[in-house]
Amino acid sequence: MRVLVIAMSVLLAALSSASAQTTGRLAFVGTYTNEKSHGIFSFRFNDQTGTFTPLGLAIETPSPSFIIASADGRYLFAVNEVSTYNGEPSGSVSSFAIDRTTGKLTWLSTQSSKGTSPCHLALDRTGRFLAVANYSSGTFAVLPVSPDGKLGASVAVVKQLGSGPNKERQEGPHAHQVLFSADNRFLIGVDLGADRVAVYKFNATTGALTQNEPAGFMTTGGSGPRHLAFHPDGVHAFLISELASTITPLTWDGATGSLKAGTPVSTLPADFKARSSTAEVAVHPNGKFVYGSNRGHDSIAIFSTDAAGALTPVGFEPTRGKTPRHFAIAPGGRWLVAANQESGTLAVFRIDEATGKLNASGALVEAGTPVCVLFLP
Repeated sequence: MRVLVIAMSVLLAALSSASAQTTGRLAFVGTYTNEKSHGIFSFRFNDQTGTFTPLGLAIETPSPSFIIASADGRYLFAVNEVSTYNGEPSGSVSSFAIDRTTGKLTWLSTQSSKGTSPCHLALDRTGRFLAVANYSSGTFAVLPVSPDGKLGASVAVVKQLGSGPNKERQEGPHAHQVLFSADNRFLIGVDLGADRVAVYKFNATTGALTQNEPAGFMTTGGSGPRHLAFHPDGVHAFLISELASTITPLTWDGATGSLKAGTPVSTLPADFKARSSTAEVAVHPNGKFVYGSNRGHDSIAIFSTDAAGALTPVGFEPTRGKTPRHFAIAPGGRWLVAANQESGTLAVFRIDEATGKLNASGALVEAGTPVCVLFLP
């Protein structure tokens, strides 16, 4: 009888493990290539408990430091943050087919990103074009996407100009983010090196980019704008600046493609004097809260926001690890997951949807050198 009980226990444990690997939301983590990481990892995420089940290496690909998925969840796109591709000074962008049962990825295509050190991607609203920001070369490029998920050669490249007062980090333009407007008429590009947010008219038929008028706006000198996130209302947005450790409220005029900046607020406690920089910014789906990650202070800064887009500090939550480069809010708005790059861990937090505060949940999850978290739709 004892042997039978043990056998049944082992069988139940095995069935439970198998079930966890095939149920729950599929999530992927992009990494930098080193001794710990060689590509993109996949997980199952339980929306009820906030727990991750590792599925292992989804595919090997060089330094996929930023990843996104198609709206239908069939394809994944990744930058390859390198400086040489096919013998030329450029990084690359790859596309993969997603096996939603196993979490594995199948390579489909790779194209030049038309610039070195690509670091950010965005799909236009039709899913037919992919935009990429190339950090080191300061370029934005647009690549066509075929219905089978394969990428074509770039159809548009725009080079940024200028520099900033921080000679160590702003010796030239450093394109850091691309995003399309909700109506698909504009491409917005954030340039850390030139202290500039650029706006281009986007042709959704050809993928072409032309300079908008107004052409964007200049941020505070030396602030180093990094990423921008829109509010669900489509009118307000929030710009996080890496070098200044601030978030600036913005107002978007969709008719003219223009942005108006409000007063920046610090992402750090007033008494914190050590070196720190910001990375990611996100707005909660309910539109009431804005979050930003601090690297150095190693925390998530929490703000409430009102109908006018003003920010009010709520608090700071330690990420239980070093260098939270990226974080993501899980669909549904119940969980926030921070990627601690230097610690090699994912930290899960339950979001209090009434206050916006974060509560640490469960144990840290090992994830190579995590730099981007992606939940499938």
